[in-house]
Amino acid sequence: MSEVRNRLGRPAAAAAATVVLSLAASGCVTVHGELEVVPTTTKAQAARALDTFVTAYNKADKTYDRAADARYVTGALAAIDGAKLKAGRAVSPQGNPKHAPLKLTDTNFTVPKKAGWPRWFVTDSANSRVANSRWVMVFTRDDVDEPWAVSYLTLFRGDTLPAFKKDADGWGEAVAADDKGLAMPPGEVSDKYTGYLKDGGDGFAQGPYTSQWRESRKKSTRPGLATQFVDEPLTSGDYAPVALRTEDGGALVFFTTRRYEKQTASPGSDLPTISPGVKALMSGDAKQSATYGYVSNQTALDPAKGSAGDGVQVLNRVEGITTAEGS
Repeated sequence: MSEVRNRLGRPAAAAAATVVLSLAASGCVTVHGELEVVPTTTKAQAARALDTFVTAYNKADKTYDRAADARYVTGALAAIDGAKLKAGRAVSPQGNPKHAPLKLTDTNFTVPKKAGWPRWFVTDSANSRVANSRWVMVFTRDDVDEPWAVSYLTLFRGDTLPAFKKDADGWGEAVAADDKGLAMPPGEVSDKYTGYLKDGGDGFAQGPYTSQWRESRKKSTRPGLATQFVDEPLTSGDYAPVALRTEDGGALVFFTTRRYEKQTASPGSDLPTISPGVKALMSGDAKQSATYGYVSNQTALDPAKGSAGDGVQVLNRVEGITTAEGS
């Protein structure tokens, strides 16, 4: 099970970003009359965007200043990152006492060819946070005058990152949201995933983020404490899913969901301890119940239709608490 730790040191796999950009129903968005299918950027520009992001990210992480990287994060990562910085500043106004600069090395750039805007590309890098892992991000922008911003961030351990298909010139292939050649159109993954978490059914392979997570939720309610879950797809704007073709003919889909967890203590029982960071995000007084809102981005391996397999495989999840309410 992949796990990322947030700036407060809490595990983010069960709680906290990686390809950004919206997929239109047709697979391309036409803005300013641009219809030509071209690479979304140059590899030199992508490298500069990565350097700019890392500099801004490190400054924000060190100072807990949301303004430091606000222009360079969007979508799911912006929601997760913004909440963590807000909580961090509330707990430690002088900055992050455990700050260690993020360093990314050995970066691969997967730049797809597509028409119009928005445009996006994907990076995967060795990183200073988790040994033997690849830090994968999606950079996106809606206009040439905007900076590149990261909307998805995730982590692949070892050699588990799927290989992306590239043409003779080294360009990747963006997959349309309504692609019918896959087990599940990428634009439907978020909605079907939240439906699966609620009701089960077919379409997703068994694993830690599907069948095992459904089972663990059943065990979250125990004597003295009831836990309820509500899951919602996030599919518009910078939360829209994006997908890259993999070498095996399938696609790696990046998608976002939101969930709410409400914990209610029985009379005479106490709620689980709430950390100072989460209290900084909380409205109301958690006397009997606490409701936590999470924004979560996932990656899923969506196989080609008719290929052997058990369905869409959710590979990892990066999420964080973005809201909290007590009563």
